[in-house]
Formats: sequence, structure tokens, C-alpha cells
Amino acid sequence: MKIAVIETGGKQYLVKAQDKLRVPSLAAEAGTTITFDRVLLLAQDESAQVGTPYVAGAKAEAKVLAHGRADKVLVMKYHSKTRYRRKKGHRQKFTEIQVMKID
Repeated sequence: MKIAVIETGGKQYLVKAQDKLRVPSLAAEAGTTITFDRVLLLAQDESAQVGTPYVAGAKAEAKVLAHGRADKVLVMKYHSKTRYRRKKGHRQKFTEIQVMKID
């Protein structure tokens, strides 16, 4: 079984074929196939290739399943004895993908 470490959205993900994961929002329509060519590590059984910084010729293909927004994260600011309170919410956009194959 092949596994790879890919980079997208400033983050790194350890993936294998048929994995579903949420990555930061990508500009791709649902149902399309995208290719990740920033592969940092490619491993199969006992052998592994480590890139400097990327493995040459390696890629991972994934299908875009859906787009969405994550749960709300609340940010509170509070200063005691001064009546200062601020409440703010944030919902991060994401793209759900399924890795189809790793080459």
C-alpha cells in the first residue's frame, strides 16, 4: 500500500488511497479531479522516498466531494474591572476530498 505526505493550504497531510479528508478551501467544482504535485514523502512497504523539498514526478489524484464551512469557533476578549468584553465567531471554509490514487 502506498502512502504519501502531501502539502496543500500551508498544511501537510498523510494520505493513502481511498482516504477522505478536509483541506482548506480549494478553487475546484464538486465532482472534479484535482492533482497534488507537492508530495513531500512517498512510501510503499519498506521503501520510502523523501523529497528535497518535493519528490520529483510524484503526485496524488483526488476527487472533490463537497465544499463547506466548519463549526463556529468563538473568540472572547475580556479585561477585568473595565467593562471590556468582545465576542467574535469564525467559521473556516473547507473542501472535502477523497484520494483516488498515488503515483
